[in-house]
Amino acid sequence: MNRSFSIITAIIIPVLFSCHLKSQDNSNRYVKIECSYGDIIIMLYNETPLHRDNMIKLANEGFYSNQLFHRVITDFMIQGGDPHSVGAARGQRLGTGGPGYTIPAEIHGGLFHKKGALAAARRGDNVNPEKQSSGSQFYIVKGRTFTPDELKLMETRGIHEPFSEEEFDAYTTIGGTPHLDGGYTVFGEIIEGIDVVDKICNAPGDSYDRPLDDIVFNISVIK
Repeated sequence: MNRSFSIITAIIIPVLFSCHLKSQDNSNRYVKIECSYGDIIIMLYNETPLHRDNMIKLANEGFYSNQLFHRVITDFMIQGGDPHSVGAARGQRLGTGGPGYTIPAEIHGGLFHKKGALAAARRGDNVNPEKQSSGSQFYIVKGRTFTPDELKLMETRGIHEPFSEEEFDAYTTIGGTPHLDGGYTVFGEIIEGIDVVDKICNAPGDSYDRPLDDIVFNISVIK
């Protein structure tokens, strides 16, 4: 069975990411995603050191070279990080690849799914109750804006914990995907190039949400 390593569900070798790759200091680290739509600069959070250091390691090794954004959903997110996407034939279903390990969840209440957030894809709760992240697959949030009434309704229905002032302001102004909060590790945010995500999200796709025209990207460490 060919299941996609999506935000909802995935297949990957469930080997725990056991070593913590320590960065040199507590300064913020940045990566650049280059693609035909433009460049995206992302600041990685120090509050999520396992995810931060893992992305830096893979980028420095060239793991994220010539990969595709293999899953793109309008007003939701763009997803990449599957090594099987390199040179993949058109129409091929992607989303099952990874480096062979998962990463323990680093979910923090202050790190949430506002527009431009970088988060880790993972397998679904039914097979992954500890919410371990994919070792390489990630998504960048586009989402939409919400009204105050919509957010209050999410609180009332137990879909979301009471929103902080920061979360409330972000979701009612720039937008995001609040229903994913608490379920996935958010480990960075865009500081430049959010317009690139907007453009990619508008790319037409097939029945697997793979863009009809390949969107190739490379990730490098810039600081």
